[in-house]
Amino acid sequence: MGKSRTKRFRRPQFSPTGDCQVEAAAAANGTGGEEDDGPAAELLEKLQHPSAEVRECACAGLARLVQQRPALPGLTRRDAVRRLGPLLLDPSLAVRETAAGALRNLSACGGFEVCDDMVTKDIMTPLVALLKECSAGLDSNETSPQKKKDQNRNSIENIANEAVNVLWNICECSSRAVSIFNKEGCLEIVLKYLSRFSTNVDLAISVAYCLQTVTEDNPELLKCFSAEALHVLESAMLSPVKSLEYRLLKTLVAGTIWNLKDIIPCKSQAEIINAILKILSEVLEMDAGETVIRMKEAETQRLKTLAETEEILENANGDDLIEDDEMEEIPHKRKIRRKTFASDLLPPTDKELRETIALLTAQQTALEIIVNMCCSEDPSDDEWEELSSSDESDMFMENSLSECGGQLLSPLCLSHEIHTALTSYLIPKKIFEKTAFPNSIAVDLCSRNPTWKTLIRKMNTVQCRALVCLQSLVSLLDVDHLGGAPALQTLAQHLSQMLFSQPDFAKHADFLEAISSALRALLQTMASRNISQCLTPDQLMTLCKAGIHSSNVGVRVNVVSILGITGSILAKEDGTLETLKSIGCFLLEVATKDPSLVVAGEALDALFDVFADGKEAERASVQIKLLSTLKEFQPVFKMKIRKEGRGKYSTDQLCVLDNVKMNLRRFVAYQETVEKRLTS
Repeated sequence: MGKSRTKRFRRPQFSPTGDCQVEAAAAANGTGGEEDDGPAAELLEKLQHPSAEVRECACAGLARLVQQRPALPGLTRRDAVRRLGPLLLDPSLAVRETAAGALRNLSACGGFEVCDDMVTKDIMTPLVALLKECSAGLDSNETSPQKKKDQNRNSIENIANEAVNVLWNICECSSRAVSIFNKEGCLEIVLKYLSRFSTNVDLAISVAYCLQTVTEDNPELLKCFSAEALHVLESAMLSPVKSLEYRLLKTLVAGTIWNLKDIIPCKSQAEIINAILKILSEVLEMDAGETVIRMKEAETQRLKTLAETEEILENANGDDLIEDDEMEEIPHKRKIRRKTFASDLLPPTDKELRETIALLTAQQTALEIIVNMCCSEDPSDDEWEELSSSDESDMFMENSLSECGGQLLSPLCLSHEIHTALTSYLIPKKIFEKTAFPNSIAVDLCSRNPTWKTLIRKMNTVQCRALVCLQSLVSLLDVDHLGGAPALQTLAQHLSQMLFSQPDFAKHADFLEAISSALRALLQTMASRNISQCLTPDQLMTLCKAGIHSSNVGVRVNVVSILGITGSILAKEDGTLETLKSIGCFLLEVATKDPSLVVAGEALDALFDVFADGKEAERASVQIKLLSTLKEFQPVFKMKIRKEGRGKYSTDQLCVLDNVKMNLRRFVAYQETVEKRLTS
C-alpha cells in the first residue's frame, strides 16, 4: 500500500513549578466539565489582575488545568488563547514564562484542532514578537554586569525555551503556522538560540525539535539556509560533549540536516551521510536497559547522601536551623525567618531521570531517522554519484557542508551511500538488538518508582521503532548486507519467539503492528530468495486468528499478507492439502466479511498468490469451493468499491483496489478452467 513516514511523538508536557503550587493544585482538582467551568473561569479572570504575582499564579494554574482533557472545551469556549496571548509580552518576565508554559501545554494536549484554532486566533503574532524580544534581550544582556547578566540570561532563556516549544507544537500541527514561520524570519531567531548549545542544552534541544519539524517538506525554508546557518547546525551536530542530553541534541540536529539533503552540495554527500549515521550508530550502540539501572542506582545514592547530610545538619543545629537572610512576608504583616534545609541549598533535581529519558528519546529518534532515510526514493543507476564511501565523518570539519560549493544533485540520490554507510557502521546488527524486549531488571526498577514508571512505555516504544526500522532495512538492503540466509532465518526465529512468548500479544496493538510488519517484510524477502521459512502452520494460524480481530487495519493487512506469502510456498510442496484448505477458508472469511476494503483487497491478493499454482493448491481450491464463493462475492466487492471508495479511501488505495477487482475477474476465469479440468 506504499511507504509512510514514521509519526513523531511528543515529549512530556510542561509542568509548572515555583510558588504557585496551591492555586495550580486547586486547578488540577477541578472538574473542568461543569457548566460554569469551575476553576477555568476563575483562573482566566485572574489573568487581568493588576498584580503580576496573581497573573503568574493564574497562568501556572491554567498550565495544570489544560492537561485535563475535559477542561479543554470550557477553555476554548472562554477564549483562553486570546486571553493568554497578550501575557506573552507582559512586563513581568515570570508572567511571560508561565503564560508560555500554559500555551505550551494547551498546544501539546489539545492536538491538531486546538493548534489550528490557536493560529486562527492569531497566537503567532505575540509568539513571534516574544521570540524576537528574547533574541534581542540576549544580545543586549551581554553588556550588563556579570551577576545581573547571568540572572537576566537565565530568565530570558527560560522564556525562550517555553516559547520555542509552543512554536514547535503549533508548527507540527498547522501548515499555516509553518508558513508564518517562513515569512517572519523565525529561522534566524531559533538558530541564534541553537548556537548557545554549549551553555543551555535544554533550549538547544527544544530548537532542534522545532527545526526537525519545520524543515520537513518545506522547500521555501530550505532556500533561507545560508552558509552561516549550516555552520551552526554543523557545530551542534559535531559537539564533542558525550552526555546523554547532548547525544539527543546531536541526533535531532542530524535529523534536521537529513531534511536539508536537497541543498547539500554533491561533493559533501558522502561526508554528510557518514557523519549522520556515525551519530545514530553511537546512540544505538548504548544499552538503554543498563543505563536505566545505572542511573536509578545513582539517583538512589544521591538522595541517600542528601538525606544523611540533612540529618547531620539538623542534629548539629537543633532548632536553630540555617537561616535565610531574606525575610518572607506572611499574612497579618508578621515577618518570620524561613528555615532552610540542606535540600534548599541543593535544589531538587531529576538529573538522572532526565538523562535517561534523553537517551531513550535519542534512540527512538535515531530509528525514525533511519526509517526516513530508507524510505527516500530509489534512484536510477545513472543518477548515482561516484563518491567514496569510506568513513569520512572525521574529515567532516575540514570539508564542511557550509564551505562546500559546486553543483547540487536534483533530486539528491544517496541510496548507494546510505547502503554502504548503514553496513559500515553495523547499524543492521544494532537495530536487531533493539528489537528485543526491554531489560527485565530495568522494567522492574521503573515499575516500583512512580516517577520512573513512564520509562517502561518509552523502552517499549524504542522496541517498536526498531521493529519498524527492521522492516525498512529488510526491504532495502541486499541479503548479503543483512548477514546472508542464516542470519535471516535466525532473525525470523527471533521474531516468532518474541511473538509467541507473549500469550496476550494480541492486546498490545503497537507491538503487534510493528512485529507483524517486520515479519511480513522478512518472510517476503526470504520467499523471494527461496530461503526456507520458520513459522509452523500452527504458529501461522495462531498469529492470523489473533491478529485478524485487531481494530488496527495495519495489523489485519499484515497477518493476511503473511498468510499469503507462506501459503504460496506451501502450495508448491507435497502433503500440504489440509493446511492450504485452512488457509483458503480463513482468507475467504476475511475477504468477504472484513469491514475494511483495504483488508478485503489484501485477502483477495493473498488468495490469488496461494491458489495460483500447484497440484495441492488446485485440489484444495475445489474442496473449499473457492470458485463459487468468489463468483458470488465478485459483484458485492465491485459494489462496495463504488459506494464506499471515494469517501473512505485515498487515491492510492483506490488504485490498488481497482487492480484487485481486475485481478479477481481474471482469477475467477482461471479457477473455472482448473475446476473443469479436475472434475472432468
